[in-house]
Amino acid sequence: MLEVEVVKVDVSSKKTQQKTDYVAEEKPLHILIDRNHYATILCSPKNLKELAIGHALSAGIIKSIEEIEKITIKDKSVCHVKLKPNIDLEKRLRLSKNFSRIILSACGSPSPYQPSLKLPKIKSNLKVKAEGVLECVNHLNFIAETFRKTGGVHAAAIYRSDGTLVAFAEDVGRHNAVDKVIGMCALNKTDLGKCFLALSGRLTGDIVAKAARMGLPIVASLAAAIDSGIAIAKDIDLTLIGFVRGKRMNIYNFPERVLLN
Repeated sequence: MLEVEVVKVDVSSKKTQQKTDYVAEEKPLHILIDRNHYATILCSPKNLKELAIGHALSAGIIKSIEEIEKITIKDKSVCHVKLKPNIDLEKRLRLSKNFSRIILSACGSPSPYQPSLKLPKIKSNLKVKAEGVLECVNHLNFIAETFRKTGGVHAAAIYRSDGTLVAFAEDVGRHNAVDKVIGMCALNKTDLGKCFLALSGRLTGDIVAKAARMGLPIVASLAAAIDSGIAIAKDIDLTLIGFVRGKRMNIYNFPERVLLN
C-alpha cells in the first residue's frame, strides 16, 4: 500500500477536505524460467516467489514444486526459476500458448477454456458444510486488510474442510491472488484435494482452470460465475459456488459436496 494525498469531496454539503489515503500498488514481475522470459505479471509487490511458483503450476508449465531446482527474486522485480536438468522446458513452452506474454492485473489467461487443455476430472471425496463455506468467505472479508484500506485488491484463501485457514493472499489481480495461495500451499506441500478455494473475484474460466489443475474440488466466491467458469466446472465435476453472501449461495455444479446439515 502507498499513502497519497487526496481531496475528498462531499457533494451534499459542498465541502472539500484534503486527507491522506491508501492506494494499492501495481508493479511488474518478470519471470524467467531457465533464462527464458516466460511472462511479465503486473501484480502487488508481495509474496512474489509464491506468485511465480503458483503461476507456473496453475499454468501447467511445471507439474510439481519438486521440478524446481532453485528460485530467486532480484530487486523485487525479476524472478529466476531454474528447473532440474531432466525437465524438457522447450517442449512444455511449445505446448503453452501463453509463452513470453504480458499479464495485466485486470485479466487472466487470454484463452481460459479450450477442450484441448484436457483438465483432469475432480475425484475428491471432500464434503463441506454450507455454513462452513459461508463462514470461510466471510472470514476472507475480515482478514483482507489491504482491501479494507484501499478497495483496490482481490483476496483469495485456501481452507480445509473444517474451516482451518491454510493460505491467504491479496493482489491487484484476482488470478494473481489465486496463484499466490497455490504457491504457498505448494511450498508447504499441502494436499489441495482436501481443501477448497475461496476468493472475492468473478469465477471465470481462467480461475476455475487454475483450481482444476491443482486438484481443488470446490471453488467459492463472493462474486458471480461466468459461463466459461461454469463450462469447465461441469466438464470436470468441480463444485462451483458463487454469490456467497449473508446466508445464501448459488451452486452452479456438483452440489453433492455441500452439506446442508
